Amino acid sequence: MSALRVRVDGVVPRQPSELQAADTPLGRARVARGWSQDKVVRALVLLAEHWGWQIASEASLRVYMSDWERGVRRPNETYRVLLSSLYRTTPAELGLTVQRRESAMDELLARVNDLAAVVERLTTALGTVRGASA
Repeated sequence: MSALRVRVDGVVPRQPSELQAADTPLGRARVARGWSQDKVVRALVLLAEHWGWQIASEASLRVYMSDWERGVRRPNETYRVLLSSLYRTTPAELGLTVQRRESAMDELLARVNDLAAVVERLTTALGTVRGASA
């Protein structure tokens, strides 16, 4: 049996680099399975079709996956269910849990109160400075 010889004209193509993802639970889950974002997108489309669900186009899903993995955007309930099913894990393990609305409101109220205290201190300090310069 003769050896197979391949001749490449020009620059030899490089092997694809390692899979990379943002250091988030969702990104780590994908890389741990050896999946590309394209593979996840195709799997999401097939799973949604199998369940009879309508989801975004593959082109849009590519953008969403990148945003979801980087934490720029949070997937809605439909995509949380699809991703959890695809990765065979819980939304919490993928970092996709939704903060309770009451907790978010409590946090916002605390921040508003902190800002109000800062404004009050600055107003008092400004009054002191004006009084001293008069």
